[in-house]
This record gives sequence, C-alpha cells and structure tokens, in this order.
Amino acid sequence: MGLQDLVARTPQSRRRDLDLLRAAAIGAVVLGHWLVVTVERTSDGQLAGFSALPELSEIHALTWLFQVMPVFFIVGGVANAISWTGRRTLGGTATRWLLDRSARLFPPVTVFLLVVAGCAAVARLAGVPPDVVARAVALVVLPLWFLVVYLGVTALTPLTHRLHERHGLVVPVALVAGVAVGDVLRLATGNELAAAGSFAFGWLAIHQVGYAWHDGTLRLGTRRAVTLVVVGLGTLLLLTGPGPYPVSMVTVPGDAIQNSSPPTLALLALAATQLGLVALVARQAERWLAHPRSWAFVVAVNAVVLTLYLWHLVAVAFGAFALDALGLLPSNDPGTVAWWLGRVPWLVTLAVVLAVLVALLGRVETRAPARRSLPGAVVRERSRAGAGLAVALARTGPVFGAYAAAVAGLLWLTVAGGTGDLHGPLVVPTGALVLVLGSAAVLRFGRAGARLGPAPKPPR
Repeated sequence: MGLQDLVARTPQSRRRDLDLLRAAAIGAVVLGHWLVVTVERTSDGQLAGFSALPELSEIHALTWLFQVMPVFFIVGGVANAISWTGRRTLGGTATRWLLDRSARLFPPVTVFLLVVAGCAAVARLAGVPPDVVARAVALVVLPLWFLVVYLGVTALTPLTHRLHERHGLVVPVALVAGVAVGDVLRLATGNELAAAGSFAFGWLAIHQVGYAWHDGTLRLGTRRAVTLVVVGLGTLLLLTGPGPYPVSMVTVPGDAIQNSSPPTLALLALAATQLGLVALVARQAERWLAHPRSWAFVVAVNAVVLTLYLWHLVAVAFGAFALDALGLLPSNDPGTVAWWLGRVPWLVTLAVVLAVLVALLGRVETRAPARRSLPGAVVRERSRAGAGLAVALARTGPVFGAYAAAVAGLLWLTVAGGTGDLHGPLVVPTGALVLVLGSAAVLRFGRAGARLGPAPKPPR
C-alpha cells in the first residue's frame, strides 16, 4: 500500500496529533544523540566514540528539550488504550491483542539484530581488532534499552488498563510514590540498585497518565495544561537547582545519579511539563494535520519510525568511518568553536547515511502490517499437524512466554552492551539472539494460529 493510499484511508476518528508527537519524539532522540556523539582516534590508532556531555555542563539544561521519551510513553499510553479497548469491545482477547501489537515491532528488530551480528562476524573474520568491533556493537545496540521497557509496558496493558478503570489516577500516584522511595534509598545509600524498581514504576506511571488523558479522567483544558506546565517546570527547577538531582535529563557518563536510568522524580517533573505542553498543542496540531501534505509527511515518518530509531546509531558508525576515510572527521574537542562548526558536516553526513539505511531496510517495517494476514494462508497449505501447532501457539501461555523471552533477550543485549561483555564469533551474545529470534518466530506462527482458530465473539 502506497503513501497516498495510507493518507486517503485515514479514518476521521484517528488521533493524528499522536502520530505527530511520536514522530517528533523519535526525531528529537536521533538529533540529540547525533549532536553529543564525538569520535576520536585512540592511542593505538583506532576509532572510538564518546559522549561530549561530561565536558558540556553549561548546556545540560538543553537536554530538557531532547529527553522526550516521556512524550513517547504518554503517546503509547493513549494509543494502547485506544487499541486495547477497541479490541476488547469486539470480543478480542488480551492474547490476540498482544499478538497483533507484536506484528509491527518484532520484524524490524529481528532484521536489525541479524544484520548487526552478521556484520560483526564479517568484521572479525576480516581481521578488525575485537575491541573495535565490540565498541561498535555496544554503540549500535544502545537503543534497545527503550524497547525493553516499552515492550514490557505494552504487555502489561490489559492489566494496567483494568487498574486504571477501577482506580483512576490513584494508580500513577502510587507508582510515583514508588519512584520517590527509590530515590530516597538511592540518595541515602549511594547504591543505584536501591532504585531499580523505578525502571518499572516511572515508565508505567507515565504510561498510565496516557490512559487518563485519553478517557478524560485527567481533563487538560487550556487553563489546566498551563498550570501543569508551570508547576512541572517549577518543580523541575527546584529539584535540579537546590535539590539533589543533576540538571541533565539524559545519561552523562561519570555522574553519580542519572535522571533517566532509572527514572527519578526530576524526570517525572519533566514528564508533567511535557504533558501540559502536548495538551496545549494538540488542537492546533489536529488542524495543521488536516492538510493532506502535512499529514502525508507525518504518515511517511511514522511508517518507518522504528527503523529510524534502531538504525540511527549505526549511521554514526558508518558516518564516522566514511568521514575518517576522507580525512574530514570533525574536531574531537567538545565545546570549542571547531567542534561546534564540525557538528554541521557531521549531522549532514549522518542524515545521508540514515536515509540510505531507511531506504534499504524501511520496507521491513512498512510491510509488517500487510503481512499480518499472510501466515494464516501459508499455514492452511500445510499439514493439519502444522495448523494445530499454530493454533496451540496462539494460546495465552506460549504467547506471553515468547513475549517475555524476547524482552529478556533484549535486556541481555542491553546489559552486555552497557558492560562491554561482548565476545564470541558474533560478538552479540548468542543466547540473547536465540531468545529474541526464536520468540519472534513463535509469535509470528502464533499470529497464524490466531487466524485459524475460532473468531472472537463480541460481548453482549
């Protein structure tokens, strides 16, 4: 289905502002990462990248503009609420809903992991030093941390949405309290593990707010939205000024406390500010997106939004090697005039490389929704035993087990990349690859089984 067909088939009821916010959030993440990544030659003559943020403390407040993952989770809460309630109204089950949600997410991820592992193996065979390959892999798998959290939050939607329907805003308030307890323990003991629960509490709280914004439990007219912005921003200034939290809302290597890993009360204050802002622009955005050209642009970006996110740090690796080969690698001295001027050709190069990667690989994501009906047709041509297995895999246990295993595999990859524990012939941990790829295959076959099984009956 072409772009114009997608634009023409957009239902009038669609929340177009959500698509705009999703695209803008991913765009901000990509631009933010590209701006701060700096590449240099090490003493042994190898290329290595590092974050410039430790040496740019004077601009840490600008990270408030680029830390937009709260916006993504707010949008995710609204989108998951719309999708889940719609499916439930038609008699669908949580299992089938989760199978359908996985259809768009896992194909781009599996292709990404296969390409990264394959390129790492080829690089090792070509004689590239193991530490260079490991550093490159650690860089490109960094975005997977977000998928770990988002996939986990999505899987819990049927449960968390039920809690929202029963208890409303009490749920996010309780989750924020959990973050507060974690912050107190972390600040008192200096132990990051004391706040490990905030990885779940913080992002779930923001996701729950999306439910409340969607169904009107949290009404955000102009006056309330402005109040939320003022209170949220004021709280953020207090927490990061006289308060104990760092100014930067993204990871700064070497800092004792990171506001995003796990989420702190400061990050939640930023999330409240952003919620007020997006509520203020929602109506104006809907009017702007009513124009076909504006909406076509947003549709085009959203069609490959996961591809953009997954591959934007691969573009950094390829771009750095290309510029180095041409003798045009920018200054590696952050904060200097030469470094800032060098950001221009750096960003242009990375944009070109990412455009090529999206052109080559974006179809994996754009075709994923169209393939949802394909496995059923394929299975029908196979033996009865194959069809029976597909139906069995569509049941609750295998679906949630495979989904949980995929998340565990992605977490394994994220931790291995963060700790530098990358070795073996593929560099990427083989066990993690098996978990993710095997689980994706089970879910794909399960979607076939869901279509072969009896159709759901709408509730009376």
